[in-house]
Amino acid sequence: MNQSFNVQGMTCGHCERAVTQAVKTLDPQATVSIDRASGKVAVDSSQPREAIAAAIAEEGYSVAP
Repeated sequence: MNQSFNVQGMTCGHCERAVTQAVKTLDPQATVSIDRASGKVAVDSSQPREAIAAAIAEEGYSVAP
């Protein structure tokens, strides 16, 4: 299922890798696409939206609804 998140606080490549790794830890088969400039993170995963948002938030980023 393709889901989109607005993530605040990503400022560099390390941030992108941290968000990607957080999602992939939850679902190793997930596909993650990040547009850092707009703060958009697209995730194709079978995991629930809440679980993905929580995994990103645990890395220290704000996830807007």
